Amino acid sequence: MLRSMERLEGKVAIVTGAGSGIGEATARLMAHEGASVVVADIDGAAAERVASELDTAVAAEVDVSDEPSVVRMIETAAASFGGLDVLHNNAMDTDIVTLDMALFDRIVGVNLKGQLMGCKHAIPHMLARGGGSIINTASIEGFVGRGVRAAYAASKAGVASLARSVASQYGSRGIRCNAVAPGLVLTPGGLLHATPDQIEASSRIYPMPRLCAPEDVASAVVFLASDEAAYINGTTLMVDGGATVYLPSTSFAGGGRGAV
Repeated sequence: MLRSMERLEGKVAIVTGAGSGIGEATARLMAHEGASVVVADIDGAAAERVASELDTAVAAEVDVSDEPSVVRMIETAAASFGGLDVLHNNAMDTDIVTLDMALFDRIVGVNLKGQLMGCKHAIPHMLARGGGSIINTASIEGFVGRGVRAAYAASKAGVASLARSVASQYGSRGIRCNAVAPGLVLTPGGLLHATPDQIEASSRIYPMPRLCAPEDVASAVVFLASDEAAYINGTTLMVDGGATVYLPSTSFAGGGRGAV
């Protein structure tokens, strides 16, 4: 079978967190593959910038932790393009300094509740069109234990579970739901806050010659959104260069514990 060069031709897609980073790369690739795209972001100006550079796109300012705001985002797709076929739940809040409950609620509200509300309000529109594809953004931190970022990790574990639940409930009605789980991604925001030493240290746990770029995640999302993934449902695709299956070499001297 010959693959169409425009894998999402005729489809309507929403990408949240699309004003920068992974979301922006995904919105651009979806548009390149033929989709009409709602570029959604809490930063309305950033969403407008990205949308203005795409062929068939509109911007939507959205706070995914606020249900009326999510409803307006979904309605923007229906009003602008006649329906909805693809939802990429990508918006996230990762600025974790402490674990006070207000911050925990904000993290879970954006990372998990926000993605759940996206599913809740997208599904009726997808059912009306005979099906669709939802791609949630999880993280490798939802699958491994670390001594930091506990709230973030817990929310991302929930995102992967949410994908399985939606897949189980709506797969028979034509809606697929999967997740992508990136590791460290060299987004502009990540590069702004990470020091060269931190990036170099992180690179040692990735058994690849380079770290992940936003476009690597975008390619996985577009694949899951396309008909090429028509029989993939309820899975989490690790976009981590093998980090979660790789244990760095450990050296032992005199029976002592080496550094990993």
